[in-house]
Amino acid sequence: MSCEYYDLVQANTTSIEHIHGLYSYAMVLTRNHAEAEDLVQETYVRAIPAMAKLRDESNIKAWLFKILRNVWLNQLRKRRTGPQMVQTDMEDGSTVDIVDTGKDSYDIYVSRMEEKQVRAAIEKLPTEFREIILLREFENLSYHDIASLLDCPAGTVMSRLARARSRLRVLLSSIVTRSESCRGEVRNEGLR
Repeated sequence: MSCEYYDLVQANTTSIEHIHGLYSYAMVLTRNHAEAEDLVQETYVRAIPAMAKLRDESNIKAWLFKILRNVWLNQLRKRRTGPQMVQTDMEDGSTVDIVDTGKDSYDIYVSRMEEKQVRAAIEKLPTEFREIILLREFENLSYHDIASLLDCPAGTVMSRLARARSRLRVLLSSIVTRSESCRGEVRNEGLR
């Protein structure tokens, strides 16, 4: 086995560990499962041939996210200048989760409800805020990496993240307030 082949296999193995994060980011950008999958695939199609040229100290994760975002931006430009097509997503997008037998069923239920509420609240945010929340909170990219990815100063990343968190906090507090009032109504109905 040649040294170049070994390096390519090693780089691909290292990069494949980021596929779930890339898909999550693609979903934030596209809001469509098929488009997100295509975006991740196109990212790897572009990245794999160039991986052998990366320096050892390169941040592969940030580099892959940058490629994905650039591919998405190029697709947006093409859509704006090309003919408009309507696409429908027929799938409900639900996933089957494996149940953790170490948790109480109520805890599992509450955890899933909270996760759905957080995801629903994130979906209500503008794209620039959804993207910054995902990159920082879910993918744990540094401010510097996010700034490089988004082509903006690190200070802009920090302020945009603060505004995104603030909006998310407001959205989540309104959800919690509504759910608490609904529970109170259900309890009161039971007393009658």
